[in-house]
Amino acid sequence: MQIALISDTHLPRGTRRLPEACVERLRTADLILHAGDLSTLAVLRELESYGQVVAVQGNVDDAQVRAALPARAEIDACGATIGLVHDGGPARGRLARLRRLFPDADAVVFGHSHIPLHERAPDGFQIFNPGSPTERRRAPHHTMGMARAQRGRLTFELIVVG
Repeated sequence: MQIALISDTHLPRGTRRLPEACVERLRTADLILHAGDLSTLAVLRELESYGQVVAVQGNVDDAQVRAALPARAEIDACGATIGLVHDGGPARGRLARLRRLFPDADAVVFGHSHIPLHERAPDGFQIFNPGSPTERRRAPHHTMGMARAQRGRLTFELIVVG
């Protein structure tokens, strides 16, 4: 199973849109996960036109998005459990904090900082922030992630999209 991972799209904003390299991956993925800060329901509807979407609300999402989406979600992907949340909190203690938030998860995908991150605990538990395909802030590039789920295992890859 191929899973496209995005966060912090902050759309619409001026002429900004998802980069075509991102859209191509969204269209071919078996599942799209969005870790919050879509901004409006129109963004969720656009993502749903590309495929199946699981999304959570972020701190800048409007009232309609907050009413439509949960703050957290758990997804079964070919026997692996992925937790999904917007804000992973401060860097210090993040791995342990996200493990406590999703005690049964094999991995947690989060956003908020716009800074890509992939961290793995010695026992295999992983956290992954795909950055942002539209608003890089302090990150050097616009990014997204791809995950592959197979027989209870997850692998993550960071993709530069612009």
